[in-house]
Amino acid sequence: SPPPYCHYPGYCAFYEECGRNPTVVGSLLPPIIPCLNYSRARALEGEHYQQLKKVCPMLDRGEGSTTACCSIKQLKSLEMSLMLSKAVLMRCPSCADNFAHLHCINTCSPDQTTTINVTRTMNITTLGIVKEAVVGYQAYLSTSFADKSFESCKNVRIPATGGYAIATMCGRYGSALCTAQRWYDFQGDSSNGLAPLDIDFRLIPEGVTEGIPDGVVPYAGRALGCNEMTPTGAEVCSCQDCQASCPVVPSPPPPAEPFTIGGVDGYLVLCVIFLCVLILAFLLFVTCTDKNSLATQEFLGSGFRAWGTLVASHPLKVLLASAVVTAAFATGLMHIELTTDPVQLWSAPNSRARMEKDFHDKHFDPFFRTNQMILTAPGRPGHFYDSLLFGKQNFSGIIAKDLILELLKLQRKIQFWSNDLNRMASLKDVCFAPLNPSNPSLTDCAVNSLPQYFQNSVANLNAKVNMTELGVTKEVDWRDHFIYCVNSPLSFKDITDLQLSCMADYGAPVFPFLAVGGYEKEGYTTAEALILTFSLNNYPRDNIKFKVALEWEQRFLDIVQEYQKSPGNPFTFAYMAERSLEDEINRTTAEDIPIFMISYAVIFVYIAVALGEYTSFSRILVDSKFLVGLGGILVVGCSVLASMGFYAWIGIPSSLIILQVVPFLVLAVGADNIFIFVLEYQRDARRPGEKREERIGRVLGNVAPSMLLCSLSESVCFFLGALSTMPAVKSFALYAALAVLMDFVLQMTAFVALLSLDARRQDGNRCELACCVTVKTTAPTKPNEGFLLPAMRKYYAPVLLHPVTRVIVIVVFIFMFISSIYLMFYVTVGLDQELAMPQGSYMLEYFKYLYAYFEVGVPTYFVTTKGFNFTSIAGMNATCSSVGCDPFSLTQKIQYATEYPDLSYMAIPANSWVDDFIDWLNPGSKCCRLYSIGPNKGKFCPATAFLCGQKCMKTPINGVLRPDKEQFNRFLPDFLVSHTHTHTHSKVTCVSVLLATRFMAYHTALTTSKEFTAALKIARELAHNITLSMRSIPGTSQDFEVFPYTVTYVFYEQYLTIVSEGLFNISLCLLPTFVVCCLLLGMDLRSGALNLLTIIMITVDTVGVMTLWGIDYNAVALINLVTAVGISVEFVSHMTRSFAMSIQPTHVERAKEATATMGSAVFAGVAMTNLPGIVVLAFAKAQLIQIFFFRLNLVITLLGMAHGLIFLPVLLSYFGESVCVRACVRAWARSSPNPDTTPHHPVRTPHH
Repeated sequence: SPPPYCHYPGYCAFYEECGRNPTVVGSLLPPIIPCLNYSRARALEGEHYQQLKKVCPMLDRGEGSTTACCSIKQLKSLEMSLMLSKAVLMRCPSCADNFAHLHCINTCSPDQTTTINVTRTMNITTLGIVKEAVVGYQAYLSTSFADKSFESCKNVRIPATGGYAIATMCGRYGSALCTAQRWYDFQGDSSNGLAPLDIDFRLIPEGVTEGIPDGVVPYAGRALGCNEMTPTGAEVCSCQDCQASCPVVPSPPPPAEPFTIGGVDGYLVLCVIFLCVLILAFLLFVTCTDKNSLATQEFLGSGFRAWGTLVASHPLKVLLASAVVTAAFATGLMHIELTTDPVQLWSAPNSRARMEKDFHDKHFDPFFRTNQMILTAPGRPGHFYDSLLFGKQNFSGIIAKDLILELLKLQRKIQFWSNDLNRMASLKDVCFAPLNPSNPSLTDCAVNSLPQYFQNSVANLNAKVNMTELGVTKEVDWRDHFIYCVNSPLSFKDITDLQLSCMADYGAPVFPFLAVGGYEKEGYTTAEALILTFSLNNYPRDNIKFKVALEWEQRFLDIVQEYQKSPGNPFTFAYMAERSLEDEINRTTAEDIPIFMISYAVIFVYIAVALGEYTSFSRILVDSKFLVGLGGILVVGCSVLASMGFYAWIGIPSSLIILQVVPFLVLAVGADNIFIFVLEYQRDARRPGEKREERIGRVLGNVAPSMLLCSLSESVCFFLGALSTMPAVKSFALYAALAVLMDFVLQMTAFVALLSLDARRQDGNRCELACCVTVKTTAPTKPNEGFLLPAMRKYYAPVLLHPVTRVIVIVVFIFMFISSIYLMFYVTVGLDQELAMPQGSYMLEYFKYLYAYFEVGVPTYFVTTKGFNFTSIAGMNATCSSVGCDPFSLTQKIQYATEYPDLSYMAIPANSWVDDFIDWLNPGSKCCRLYSIGPNKGKFCPATAFLCGQKCMKTPINGVLRPDKEQFNRFLPDFLVSHTHTHTHSKVTCVSVLLATRFMAYHTALTTSKEFTAALKIARELAHNITLSMRSIPGTSQDFEVFPYTVTYVFYEQYLTIVSEGLFNISLCLLPTFVVCCLLLGMDLRSGALNLLTIIMITVDTVGVMTLWGIDYNAVALINLVTAVGISVEFVSHMTRSFAMSIQPTHVERAKEATATMGSAVFAGVAMTNLPGIVVLAFAKAQLIQIFFFRLNLVITLLGMAHGLIFLPVLLSYFGESVCVRACVRAWARSSPNPDTTPHHPVRTPHH
């Protein structure tokens, strides 16, 4: 036999329990320690053997052949200790088996003395008997066993947190810095709350003998890989917990390579080729056909001539009738609804995102309202802290006790009341309270901040205590607790002697990315920002509590803004409330109304001044057209009011963008028609014997077809634009279409009547503003052409239509067109949310802080609809991620996506309520228990009750616990109401069947509209892939679906289709411009085609300039592009018709005449009407107005003017329709003062 206390096979170092370890306090389990007892291993039989076989099956050698160094009591204590550890590790049976393997060897191995070395004992007295107990020993392990055990456990997850189980078992190091040695060191530390004594684990590499006591052999048993089944038949660990179990998943394809040809930008190459082809075609062009018809013009001209004469003869009656009709329409304004909800404004009720949002909000609570502060302390010095437990740590300036206390003081201040519930209503009446939603107190409200790690307690923050660790005694304080909690946010007690909980006072964990920001990887102590978030419930807008929530948020903003101005404020911070976006948009709209008013006033003054004739100083008040200009403005205003009133009658809501854009659009269109009509009247001479009314009718007959051409094209264009699926675009198009149509109708009635009254006044030489005052100076007999018409006739038109200039113009504009086509491919799609804010808004600072300091993006839910059988084993396996689950389950596929965050935009994998339910049912968790005696015997026993000795389910042999259908339906309701489940972020809605469930993951931090849109697209692709997999499960309905949902999707969905949507809408707008032009020009297809081509070039060039000037393409830009088509019609169609009706003999001469006569009217009526008003918009505060109204409308106007007054005349001089001799004679005859006379000059045959 060996000498005493020798390391020898078959001998024990200790045996039986001696009592409690007096040096260990605050342990989760009684710290029972063994008695020092050097003796032979005991042979086991009967109950003793069965207990060993149950707890340590790896030591079983068969009954009668099994020896061990532990008593029954020791086995029961070991079983209880392992049960707590297995509750964390049980998702991976081989990991739990390896963990138990180690502690079974240390406690029960028959060769105990060969693997351990007792280093410290002490005498303890139990029942008056003094015994020598072991309080410390060395355990020798081979690195092969230790490393493989660690590898099997290091990736095991805790579903409720998305983190790793190893993080809770490695002390200061967390999961990132944990190693096998550090893992074992934590297990052997008696201060961890589980170990009853100190164990010094020595990990010895193979072949090393130095420093090992004689007779000691490092334990080198076989550790299981996580992808191996256990000897008892338990399944391999799941892919989520074991990388080796994962199937080979191909990497997602990289983003598509840019389109290139020969290494050069492919779009550039194609555009250069297209440019060359167009220029070559132009140089080789030969005029082809010669055709024209004046029948349509004769019909329209005679009709409008008769109408104009009739209206001019009864102006007061017409004005009265126009006022009555306008008033009848406008009374609908009493019922107008103004849409301000961004969701209703930009997302159609039948859009996919809107329907998914409605489904989510119906089955779950609407996404809670967020009120947030992000606080920094720039320039404040940090400090190093030498922690007893966590070593030397670098603390930034913001992670300081005084600042945390200041934040807590501010947090407590933001609790106030409202009277809207007929009683004092505080935060608790509207807050999001996940653990007590029915009757919450203030401490139940979900407030996430760093002070929540201390339960918002000043006493906890100030707590400090001396602690001894590995023979070193130091003071531990709030910093040690903070370090522990950010790495183990679900812990109910830290590992320090402070023994404080990490859970928030409302009972849920505060994950570090919700408390601090601006850190690298997991360096939470170096964070640069503190985050304070109040979450409120979201209510329908007609709910009284919605108003209470709005009042709370307003008071929140007031307090924060007041605090920001206080001199003692140590923070630099940004803030927002849920209402802030809508508030700021509405505020800036109200503030910019004066800018729009000034813009309209400038346009009005210009019109009033520019319409006058001014033949002499003495006749200024006679020849001015102030009242005519005012009348034209009133006609525009009445048409807008009539349109808005009509749609209010039929229940189509309006919006702020309609109030801003439609008057501007109608004014641009209406002013052009006013100028054309008035200038034509001023340039025309009354024929002998012709009455004033007849002259007005004749002039109207000349210009009204052109006015009809433009107005009808624009109106049909906008009506077709109403086919858009975007509510804002649709309502704008409807309002604009009717407003343009009403404007034309009122111009043909009220404005003609006003001009008739003004002409009567002017013919009587009466002053405009003093009708009773007359002047003696008579009007000149020669028509007044003004300044612009002679200048364009004498200088501009000849230079523009010079042979050399014409070639240059065509080449330059073709180059512009092709360049814009190329630039179109690079226009940015989207609208970054900060652009919706006015300059100087506090929200701009918030977005800046948000992008700088937030480490994780918005949460996104993967929602399942009804039709999936969760009660089947296959159904559970398809949605879980623990042992026995499908490697391509719902949660596992999301996990795969998070491994490629740059491509998937997924940062944190989804939690699964199915995993939580299975863990809750597991006997090892002690969560699901039944009453064992009493009247409720067999019923579910809540955690607070006693007499609950029965488990809901038995431990499965293979480690894969799955309830059957009856058990699933029986226990699921209890699971849903238990507080354990409310710590997760999954949710279930059920009645008799599961109607909807959701699994919450997190996006990466998204900053731009492009990233938000890409995240939505990828999430939908992932959800579709999951849907197809789950539909293949037997019993699944084929209409079952999984879809992603987060609060931002409803805004960014439009950008998935806005390019095709825009092409569709603009194409619909372009179609009527061609059709109407052809019809009203007597089936003149060539003129219609040239008209259409020029408008297309204006639109394309506008998009090209958008790319150069940084104007993003979005719904607001699309509205302006649709408007651009309408304004382009004004620039182009008048000129095209004037050319078509010209009787000059050559193309060039006809182009000169059209440029001089109609070009001058278009320049004065469209360009010079729009430009002054547009320039005023540059002074608006709202960035949206500056970018999408000032910049974009300036681009549209300048490009329209350039194409209409430069390119189109040259284009018509080359390709315009020819006029035949018979048409010239008929046109000349109709314009002759005496139709019976013959012309005094020969009519030349036009050149072809």
